[in-house]
Amino acid sequence: MRERILVLLLLVFNYVAKGETADEDLVTLKSLMDTLKKTPPNWEGSDPCDVWDGIKCENSRVTSITLSSMGLEGELSGDIGSLSELETLDLSYNKDLTGPLPRAIGELRKLSTLILVGCSFNGPIPDEIGFLQELRFISLNSNSFTGRIPHSIGNLSNLYWLDLADNELQGPIPISSGSVPGLDKLHHAKHFHLGKNNLSGNIPPQLFSSEMALIHLLLESNNLIGKIPSTLGLAKNLEVLRLDGNSLSGPVPSNINNLTNVQELYLSNNKLSGTLPSLSDMSALNYLDLSNNTFEPLDFPSWILTLTSLTTLNMENTQLQGEIPDSLFSLVSLQTVVLKDNKINGTLNVGSTYSKHLQLVDLENNAIDNFEQKHDHLSVKIMLKGNPVCYETVEGIATPYCSDNQANQLSYRTPWNNCQPSTCSLGQVASPNCECAYPYTGTLTFRAPSFSDLGNKSYFQQLEKGLMQSFESHHLPVDSVLLSHPTEDPDHYLELSLQVFPAGQDRFNRTGVYTIGFLLSNQTFKPPKVFGPFYFDADKYEHFGNSGTMESSKSVNIGIIAGAAVGGCVLVVLLVVAGVYAFCQKKRAERAIGQSNPFRRWDTAESKGDMPQLKEARRFSFDELKRYTRNFSQANDIGSGGYGKVYKGTLPNGQLLAIKRAQRESKQGRLEFKAEIELLSRVHHKNLVTLIGFCFEHDEQMLVYEFVPNGTLKDTLTGKSGIRLDWVRRLKVALGAAQGLTYLHELADPPIIHRDIKSNNVLLDECLNAKVGDFGLSKSIVDPEKDHVTTQVKGTMGYLDPEYYMSQQLTEKSDVYSFGVLMLEIISARRPIERGKYIVKEVRNAMDKTKVLCGLHEIIDPSIGLGASSSIGLVGLDKFVDLAMKCVSDSGVERPKMSEVVRELENILHHSLAAGGSNDESGSMISSSYEEVSRGSSSCHPYSSESFDLKAALSYPKVEPK
Repeated sequence: MRERILVLLLLVFNYVAKGETADEDLVTLKSLMDTLKKTPPNWEGSDPCDVWDGIKCENSRVTSITLSSMGLEGELSGDIGSLSELETLDLSYNKDLTGPLPRAIGELRKLSTLILVGCSFNGPIPDEIGFLQELRFISLNSNSFTGRIPHSIGNLSNLYWLDLADNELQGPIPISSGSVPGLDKLHHAKHFHLGKNNLSGNIPPQLFSSEMALIHLLLESNNLIGKIPSTLGLAKNLEVLRLDGNSLSGPVPSNINNLTNVQELYLSNNKLSGTLPSLSDMSALNYLDLSNNTFEPLDFPSWILTLTSLTTLNMENTQLQGEIPDSLFSLVSLQTVVLKDNKINGTLNVGSTYSKHLQLVDLENNAIDNFEQKHDHLSVKIMLKGNPVCYETVEGIATPYCSDNQANQLSYRTPWNNCQPSTCSLGQVASPNCECAYPYTGTLTFRAPSFSDLGNKSYFQQLEKGLMQSFESHHLPVDSVLLSHPTEDPDHYLELSLQVFPAGQDRFNRTGVYTIGFLLSNQTFKPPKVFGPFYFDADKYEHFGNSGTMESSKSVNIGIIAGAAVGGCVLVVLLVVAGVYAFCQKKRAERAIGQSNPFRRWDTAESKGDMPQLKEARRFSFDELKRYTRNFSQANDIGSGGYGKVYKGTLPNGQLLAIKRAQRESKQGRLEFKAEIELLSRVHHKNLVTLIGFCFEHDEQMLVYEFVPNGTLKDTLTGKSGIRLDWVRRLKVALGAAQGLTYLHELADPPIIHRDIKSNNVLLDECLNAKVGDFGLSKSIVDPEKDHVTTQVKGTMGYLDPEYYMSQQLTEKSDVYSFGVLMLEIISARRPIERGKYIVKEVRNAMDKTKVLCGLHEIIDPSIGLGASSSIGLVGLDKFVDLAMKCVSDSGVERPKMSEVVRELENILHHSLAAGGSNDESGSMISSSYEEVSRGSSSCHPYSSESFDLKAALSYPKVEPK
C-alpha cells in the first residue's frame, strides 16, 4: 500500500512540477484568440502546454506554434512578439489569414523557423525581421506581400532558406553598402527563391561570391533588366538557376560554364543577345531552356552533344540554323527536344539508335525539307508543321507529323494496390488501398524538375515511396498517398495533385493535419532529386476527427478504464489536499510580507489603501484597455520603444488615448511603477504630455496618456510623418519643449529631472505644439540641500551629458545638455551620432560667424527654408546656434538654466516674426504642409501673435509636495 501511495505522490509532484503555461504566454495566446477566428476548439482552459492543438512548450514556455491548414481567419496580432521563447511559427495554408505581418515579429529573438506559405498576408515585410538572429528558415511565399525586400534580412547570418516567391514585391535585389546589409552577406544561405514578384533593376554583381553556399537561385518571372553579371560564375555550388521571364539583355557571360554543378538552367524569355557561349563543362545539365532570346544566328552547337545527362533541350526562337546532327537523339537520357521557330534546314533523321526515353521532337516553323523515318513504328512524337516537308501531301492527306491534332500528353495516377475500390459516400475518396476516407489534399509544385516526360511512372513511384517513408519515419497516421494529374504550367513548373489518406479511420484529427502540413511546409520531406525545389499548397480540410490518436476505441480494455478511473479519483483527492495546503501556505506568506509589498492588493477593486496617491488620474482595468484598443490590435499599434509598445485607444466618449504597455523584460518593480505614476499625476503643463491613468492588473504595467496626433519630432524631422517644419515653426517647437522642461525644473515640487530628452520624446499635437513625454527615466530631487541625484547612468547615447556620465551625479544641467543636442538636431534633421560623426563636434568645427548661415551650409536641413518662412530667411540662426553650443558646454556650470534658454528662444522667435512673419502681403503665413495638419483652424495658426511671456507661459498651479 505504501508503494502505491508513493507512486501516486510521484505522479502528483510530476504534475505540479510540470506546471501550467507561464502567465505572460497564456495572456498572449488568449490575445491571439481574440484577433483570430476559428482557432482549434480545444483552445480553452489555462494550460496551452498541456492540450492545445499546435502548441508545444519547454519549461512551461511556448516554443512552437504549428497551425497549418487549420482554417484560421483574421489578422495576426502584434502580441505575438510577447512569446519570447518561441522558436517555430508555422501558420501555412490558412488562406483567410490576412493583414500585415506585425512589426512585433522582430521581438521573437529565438525564432529559428518562420513559415507562412499560402496565406493572404499583405503589406510590406517589416524591417524588424532582421532582428531575428536565430532565423534559419523563412518561407513567406504565395502571399500578397508588397514593397521591397528588407535590407535587414542581410543581418540573418544563420539563414539557410529564403523563400519570398509568388508575392508582389518590388524594387531592386538588396545588397550591402557601408553599414547597410544585403543578401550578399548571407554566405550560409543555400536557397534564394524570389521568383514571381515584380523585382526590378539589375542583378547586382555584388550578390555573388566564391564564399556563397547557394545551390538554388530562382529569380524567374520578375522585371529584372541589364546584363547577367559575370560574377555569377563564382557561385560554383549552384545546382538550379532560373533567370527566365525577365528583360535581361546583352550576352550570356562565358564563365557561366564554370557552374559545373548546375542541373537545371533556365534563361528563356529574355532579351539576351550576342554569341551563345559553350556550356560543355556543365556536364550535370539535365534541363536547358534558352528559348525566346535574340542570339546571333548560329549553327547547331556541337557542345550540346557532350551533355550526356540532358533530358530536355528547349531552344525555341533562338536563331538556330543549319542541320541537326543525328547524334543529338542518341543522348541516353534525352526526353524532349523543342527547337521550333528557328531556321533549321536540311533533313531530319531521328536515327536508328535514338534514346529509349525520347518522347517529343518539336521542330515546327523551320526550313526542314525532308524527314527520314527509319522505323515503321516510331514511338516519338514528331511535330513538323510549318516546314517545307509538310507542304506536299500524299494523295491529299497530310502526314501525322504535319497535323494540328496532337496526341494527349501521357498522364499518371497512383494505381490500385491489388484491390477493387468500393463505392464511397459523398465527399469521401477511395485510397490506393481501396479504403474510403476524407483525404488531406493539395498541390505539390516543383519549380525546376529535371525531366519533361510526364508519363514516366518511375519518377512518380519514387515520389510516392519517398512521401510514405517520410510520413512513417515521423510516426504519422497515414495509410497511403495518391498522386495524379501531373501538368506543366506556363512557367514550366510541374504541378501534381496530392491526396494523403488517414490510417485506422476515415478522417484526420487536427494533430494529424497540422503535422503533415508542417512536414511539407518546412521542407522536412525531401523529394527525389529529379523533382528539384518544391512547395506545397494545401486545400482547406473540413472533416476533422477527434483530437488524440487515430486508433480505434474498440481495442480499449474495460479493466484499464476502471483502473484508470479509480486511480484518477485518488489522484484528484491528493491534488485537492495539495491545493488546500498550498493555499494556506500562500495566505501565511502574504500576511508575512504584506507590509513590505504595498501593491499586493492592487488587483482587488475593494482595496484602495495601498493605491498610489493620484491627482486627476484614473485606474483602468485590463479589460477596459483591451476593449478600447480592440484587443491591442496591430492596427492600433502606433509605436514601440525600449519600454514596450504604444497603442491607440478610444474611450466611449470618443476621447483618444495613447496606451504604453510594458513588455515583460522592461517592467519595473511595483514600488518604482508606483513612484512614476505618482510623479506623472502631479505635473500639469501645456508642453508636457498629460497622464490620464494607469493599469496594474494581470501582471500588466500600462500608462494611459493623452493621444498626441502628429507623432514624434523625430518622425517629422526625418520626413516620416510627411509634415515639414519651416524655421519659425522649429523655433516654436524648441520653445515649447524648453517651457515644459522649465516647469519640471523650477515649478515642480520636488524638482524633476527628465533624464531622456530627445526628439523621440518630444511629441507634436494637432497644432504642432511641442509636448515632452516619456518620463520613465525621470528622477526627483527630494533633498533640498542637494542640487543633484547620485544614480546609475541612464539615457540615450548622443544626448547624454558627459559630466553625468563621468560622475554619476544627475543635475538639471544634464537635461540642459540633452536639450542643446536636440536644438542642433532641430536645425540639421540629423541624428546626434550618424555614421560615426557626433553632431556637437561637427557644428563646433564648422561654425564660422563671418560666413552666411554661420558656415553650416552642409549641416543645416535643406527643408528648413521651405514654406512660409522662405522669404524671411533664417533670422536669428546665429543666436540659436550660440545658445545650443552653450547648452552643450562640457561643464554644467557653464550651461544656462532652462528658464534662461526659454527667454533667449522667445527673443529669437520675436525677432524672426518681426523680420517679416506678420507683414506677408498675401496674409497667408501657413505652409501647405502645416495647413494639412491644422485643417484651417485659426487656433492653430503657426504665426499668431500670442504672447511668449515666460510668466504667462508658466502660469500653472505649483505642484504640491507629496
